[in-house]
This record gives sequence, C-alpha cells and structure tokens, in this order.
Amino acid sequence: MTRIDAKFADLKAAGKKAFVSYVMAGDPDYETSLQVVKGLPAAGVDIIELGLPFTDPMADGPTIQLAGQRALDGGMTLERTLELAREFRKEDDTTPIVLMGYYNPIYNRGVDTFLADAKAAGIDGLIVVDLPPEEDEELCIPAQAAGLNFIRLATPTTDDKRLPRVLQNTSGFVYYVSITGITGAAEAEAGDVGPEVARIKSATDLPVIVGFGINTPDKARNIASVSDGAVVGSAIVGQIGAGKSVEEVLAFVKSLSDGAHAA
Repeated sequence: MTRIDAKFADLKAAGKKAFVSYVMAGDPDYETSLQVVKGLPAAGVDIIELGLPFTDPMADGPTIQLAGQRALDGGMTLERTLELAREFRKEDDTTPIVLMGYYNPIYNRGVDTFLADAKAAGIDGLIVVDLPPEEDEELCIPAQAAGLNFIRLATPTTDDKRLPRVLQNTSGFVYYVSITGITGAAEAEAGDVGPEVARIKSATDLPVIVGFGINTPDKARNIASVSDGAVVGSAIVGQIGAGKSVEEVLAFVKSLSDGAHAA
C-alpha cells in the first residue's frame, strides 16, 4: 500500500473528501517553494502535487506556464525537484507527494534511474500528462513495478469506448479534468462534473478526484460534494506569482481545504 492508498483509506474511514494542492517546484525560488510545500499539510492538504518545471507545458495555462518559467529561470531542475521532496520528507513521512509534469525530463534522466531516485526521494505517484495509455510500457508499468502509483487523467472527451483503456493500468486515483482546455481556463461546475464522476466510478473502484477550474472555497466544496475530492492548482500558483508571502499563500490554501473538507 502506497502513501496515497493509505491516505484515501483514512479519508474514507473518516467520511471526508480529499483536498489536493498543486504547486510548482522552485516557484518563485527554491527556498520559498520548500517553505510553502512544508506548510501545506498543516493547511489541510491531503495530497501534494509537485509540479516538475518544463519548457513546453502544453496542458497548462498562462499561470502555471509562468510558474514553470520562474522556476527554470531560478535554476530548478529535475534533480533539485527531487531534492525538495527529500527535504520535505525529513519532517513529514506520511503526506503523499505526486510528481506532475511531462515525460521529456524523465526520459532524459533515464526511466530506471529516475524511478529509483524518485522512490528514494519519497515520491509516491506520477502524473505524466503527455504519455497516453498506448505508451504504458514506457513508464507506467515500470513505475508501478517500482512501487509508485501512476495516475491517469480522464476528461470530458473520454468516452465509454476510451475509458477502459484509460483505467487499465491506473492506480492511486483517477484525476478527472473538469473542463475541455488548459489549466486555469474556465470554471468547473458541479452539475456538469457529477454525472461524469459517477460514470467513471461505475467503471473503477479507484477514488475520482476533480481538478481544473476550481478557485474558491465554495467551488472546492461543491466539486468535492460530487466526487472524492478536489484539486486546486492555478489559483494557488497565482497567489505565489503575485508575490504573496508564504503565510498568505498557506492561509489561502487553508480556506480552500476547509471548503473541500466541508463537502
């Protein structure tokens, strides 16, 4: 059982929904990013999605693109992202960390080396948005053999014919993308999301977590009420990009987590 599996088991036993937060590793700089990440569990975050900076983030909107550029400009690399996870693990051995990004940096490092290093750094799962199920032999299956969850995205365009293939080797949870488009582009609506979550849950026993388009405590509560939890990324990254202090960022995260946990 991974930390992700254990977290969802604990939440289910407590009758609670999950709150997942995304932040870009190294944004706006390494030390500030580390302090934000360290503060997320106390702000109510159940699972941390740690963004891996990349030059061509095709699924991300301007807010997260700019965060990745700030991180890269500050010298952030895959190795330093794993270093940040290792530092976090010195104080917290229970909060799951999902590394979210694109395949190129992983391929460049070498899959076997990357998986060994990620596992040693305390990474629990991967979301690699540009590797479809047809490429499972490339990273998904080796990752699961190494003890890491491989989390797949389902979207409004994932029809009943495609869904079984998407779910086939997925583990940890299913990430449902609530809108058609890039991060931060539109707002999620519970009335649209609920039936889609139900459709996915009829095909899998995995938790279904909803992200994209969630930017307020009320929105987090509404989306969590029709799913197993909510993910917020761009709204948090936007606070960091606006130059808010670590304390201000974490207070905003706490308001979002309170919303999701009230569902």
